[in-house]
Amino acid sequence: MRDFNIEEELSKLPAKPGVYIMHDENDTIIYVGKAIILRNRVRSYFRESTKKTIKIQQMVEHINWFEYVVTDSELEALVLENNLIKEHQPKYNTMLKDDKTYPFIKVTVAEDFPRILFTRLVKNDKAKYFGPYTSATSVKDTIDYLKKRYGIRYCNRAITNDKTSFENCLYYHIHMCSAPCMHLITKEEYGEKIAKVLDFLNGNYRPVLMEIKSEMEKYSEEMEFEKAATTRDLLLSIQQVCQKQKITDSSGDDKDIIALARDEDSVIIQAFFVRGGKIIGREHFYMKNTADTDDNEILKSFIEQFYSGTPFIPNEIIVKGEIENKELIELWLTNKGGRAVHITTPKKGKKEKLVNLAVQNAQIVLNRDIDKIKREEARTKGAVTEIENLLGLSGIKRMEAFDISNISGFNSVGSMVVYEDGKPKKNDYRKFRIKTVDGPNDYASMKEVLTRRFTHGLNEIKKQQESPIYEKKEDSENKFAKFPDLLLMDGGKGQVNIAEEVLLSLGLDIKVCGMVKDDNHRTRGLYFQNEEIPISKSSEGFKLITRIQDEAHRFAIEYHRSLRSVSQVHSILDDIPNIGKTRRLAIMKHFESLEELKKATLEELKNIPGMDARSAQSVIDFFNKKTDSNNL
Repeated sequence: MRDFNIEEELSKLPAKPGVYIMHDENDTIIYVGKAIILRNRVRSYFRESTKKTIKIQQMVEHINWFEYVVTDSELEALVLENNLIKEHQPKYNTMLKDDKTYPFIKVTVAEDFPRILFTRLVKNDKAKYFGPYTSATSVKDTIDYLKKRYGIRYCNRAITNDKTSFENCLYYHIHMCSAPCMHLITKEEYGEKIAKVLDFLNGNYRPVLMEIKSEMEKYSEEMEFEKAATTRDLLLSIQQVCQKQKITDSSGDDKDIIALARDEDSVIIQAFFVRGGKIIGREHFYMKNTADTDDNEILKSFIEQFYSGTPFIPNEIIVKGEIENKELIELWLTNKGGRAVHITTPKKGKKEKLVNLAVQNAQIVLNRDIDKIKREEARTKGAVTEIENLLGLSGIKRMEAFDISNISGFNSVGSMVVYEDGKPKKNDYRKFRIKTVDGPNDYASMKEVLTRRFTHGLNEIKKQQESPIYEKKEDSENKFAKFPDLLLMDGGKGQVNIAEEVLLSLGLDIKVCGMVKDDNHRTRGLYFQNEEIPISKSSEGFKLITRIQDEAHRFAIEYHRSLRSVSQVHSILDDIPNIGKTRRLAIMKHFESLEELKKATLEELKNIPGMDARSAQSVIDFFNKKTDSNNL
C-alpha cells in the first residue's frame, strides 16, 4: 500500500488553480476535479462540516491518496480535467456514456481539382464542411453518388501540368471519373462540376432526388427489381442527408439545443443540431454516475465532455437551466471553436419553445427506452452482481478470459477478451502467438500467455509511475496496464492453478475463477477457491459467463484461422529446405504434433507420400540443427 499521509499532504496543497486526482487503494483513479484554489477545494472533501452528497461521501471513503497538477489558469485546469476524465473514466465522475463523433462531408475547394471526402474532424484548412449528419452510412452513400454523377475524382494524386505523369485512370475507364490526372478535363470544366456539388450540399436537392427517383421507376417498369431496390436504398440514404426539416429558425445561425429527462436511475440528454437555421439532426445520449447530481451539474458535465470531442462547435448552445462557471466554459469553447460561443437559457419566445421541445423528446426517449435500459442493466451489471454474490466478492468491474487454440499443436495461439460492467470491451482484446511451447500443451501455453500478459502490464505501470500524470501515454500505447478484478479461466482446477501460479510469481493479488464444463462441453458451474460452485442455467450470471466463454473461444479460433490462411500462414515447416506446400501438408496429416515429427526416423519420413530420401534428410537435419542451437 502507498505510504501517504492525507492530513500531511492536505497541508502542502498550493493556493493555485489546477486539477486534483483521487485514487483508491488499488491506485485506480476514482475522481477527477478542477479548482480555482486547490487548497480550498481538496480540503473541503475531508472536512466533516462540509455538506456532501451521498455519492461524494462514498467517494471520500474510498480515497487512499491523491495527487494534483498546478495550472496557470482555471481555463487550463478545465481542459486538463476533461482530458483526464475522458482517458480514465473515473467511477464517481458524471460521465457521458456515448462518446460519439459525427460525420461531415468535406469538399477540398482550395485544391485545383477538389475532392469530396468523408470526415469526422473539422479543421481550419480552407475546405468547405457540411454537417454534422447522424448517419455515417447515408453520408458515404451520398458522397459515392455525387462522385459518380459529376465525375469527381477518387484519388489523392498531386495533379501537375506534366501530361505524362499518369497514363491510366481505372475510374475514368469505368465511367466514374472525369480524369483530371490524365488532363481530359480543364480546371474550369471541373470547377463547374464542383459548383453543382456545392449547390446540392447547400440545399438544392430537388434535381438530384428527382433523377434518382426517375431511375428507380425506370428499373421497376423494366422489371429489374434488384436494381430498383438498390436505387431505392440510395434514394433513402440521400434523403436522410438532405431532408428539409419541419422546424426552422429564421436567424440562420448555427446552434445546439440541449435538454434532459430523468427518473430515479437514468438520465437522457436530448440534443437538436441547428445549422443555417434548420434542424438537420437530433441525437440522444445516456449519462451515468448521476445519483445525487442536480440537472444543471449534469448539463455542465455533458457540455464539457461532448464538446471536447466533437469537431464542430456552434455559435450558441441553448440549455434549460443555469450552468455553473458558464463564462469559463464559454471562453474554452470560443478558444476551441475559433469564434464567439454563447451558452444561453431562454425564458420566452421561439428559443424557449425549442428547449421545451428537446425536453419533451428526451422524456419520450426515456419512456421508450426505460424497459430496454433495465433489461440491458440486468444482463450486464446485474449479471456481474450475481457472479459477485456467488463468489462472495464485491467491486468486480473488469473481467478477463483466456483461451488457447491449435490444431495438433501447430500454430498454437492464445486469446484474451475483456468485459467491463458485463459488456465486451473489444479495444482491449489481445492475441498471443505461442512462442515457447511445442505441441498441444494447453497448460504450458496458458502459462506463457498469462506470464506475457501480466509482465507487459507491470512494465507499462512502471513506466507510467515514472512519468507525471499529464505526460502519460495514450491508452493505445498502454495495452496491458489495466488489470482485471476477476480472471476467468476456460476450465476447472488445472487452469485455475496455472493462473494462480503465474500471479503468485509476479506478486499480483487477482482473484481467479474457473468456468467448469460438463461432458458436452457446456458450462455447468464455477471453480473458485478450491470449490465447485453450481450456477443456475436460467440466471443472468450464467448467461454472461457463457457469453464470455464463447467469446474467448471465438476470438482464439478467429486468430488461429487467420494464421492458417494462405496469405498469412508460416509454420515452422516452411523453414525446412526441400519441403514445399504439398509435402508440408502431407507431414501435417501424418503426424499429430511437432513432438512426434521431431522424433521421427529417416525411414518413417521416407514412407510419407511424396517424400524422397533428400527431403526426409532435410527434416532430420533441420530439427537436429534447431536442437543444437537451443542448447547453446
